[in-house]
Amino acid sequence: MNRTSSCFCPEIIGNSTALSRVTAKAERITKADCTVLVTGETGTGKELLARAIHLGSERSKKPFVAVNCAAMAKELLDSELFGHVQGAFTTAVRSREGRFQAADGGTIFLDEIGEMPFELQSKLLRVLQFKEFSAVGESRVRQVDVRIVAATNADLKQMVKDGTFRQDLYYRLNVIELRLPPLRERSEDIPALANHFAKKAADHYNRGVIRISESAMKAMVHHSWPGNIRELENAMEHAVLMTMSDEITIEDLPAIDAMDDDELVDFVRPLTDDGIDLAGTLRKIESRYIQQALEQTSGNKNQAASLLGLNRTTLVEKLKRGFPEMLAVAG
Repeated sequence: MNRTSSCFCPEIIGNSTALSRVTAKAERITKADCTVLVTGETGTGKELLARAIHLGSERSKKPFVAVNCAAMAKELLDSELFGHVQGAFTTAVRSREGRFQAADGGTIFLDEIGEMPFELQSKLLRVLQFKEFSAVGESRVRQVDVRIVAATNADLKQMVKDGTFRQDLYYRLNVIELRLPPLRERSEDIPALANHFAKKAADHYNRGVIRISESAMKAMVHHSWPGNIRELENAMEHAVLMTMSDEITIEDLPAIDAMDDDELVDFVRPLTDDGIDLAGTLRKIESRYIQQALEQTSGNKNQAASLLGLNRTTLVEKLKRGFPEMLAVAG
């Protein structure tokens, strides 16, 4: 299996130019102890890169603490990050250590940093400037020594312009920016990733050795993967569970982008002397893709039509004429 040539992060699979450029830059700054901003779309592996930076640093023997700033109520994030003292608020029946204190000496990974409330950003800025903070409900100042690696899929520059993200905090965080490319920009890494995730799923479900057919691999290489690596991993788990043999075919994959001409040749069954019911076959194919589009968009006809390359009116007419059972569940 092809992996990055550097031993910096063996868990990051692929040796494309786009990926190698990022990992090489990350490796150069691991021991610099600077603040790092990791950018990229959802599912590109930002936390994996942050962990690699921590493990390659002088702080590797100390904790790596990850916090998703978008995963909790905004009013609770202050307490989660910085802790609170007993009686600080109604439910604070005892004092609690925050994530910054837990990460002392190590690295704290702040995922979805763009979701941090504006009023809390000034508190984070003080940690960056003076390495100090106060727990919720506490007057004394605590010292902390942490390296901050932040990550976002949002455009922080635009948020600064919009007044929803502090400019001074943005510049403090963005000492080094590492942009992880989306999977569509490193499609040459897809075969290695797909095989890796197929093996992982097969091992987990005791399926033995599972191969990926050439046509299925071609379809995956040409898919845009809006969910990136996370979507690919889920697709491989789905395919391993769906296949009835030791080979994953196109039929075992969840809905993916339309096939190109070479893939279509592989997908179409050879025509025999018995002929084929072309109208019936095309209707089945059309029905399958319409159903997938409606399932993928939770029945939203506008979005489903967009996925199918149709306008809404055309899709509705197709549903009325040929697939009335689907029309009933479409929104």
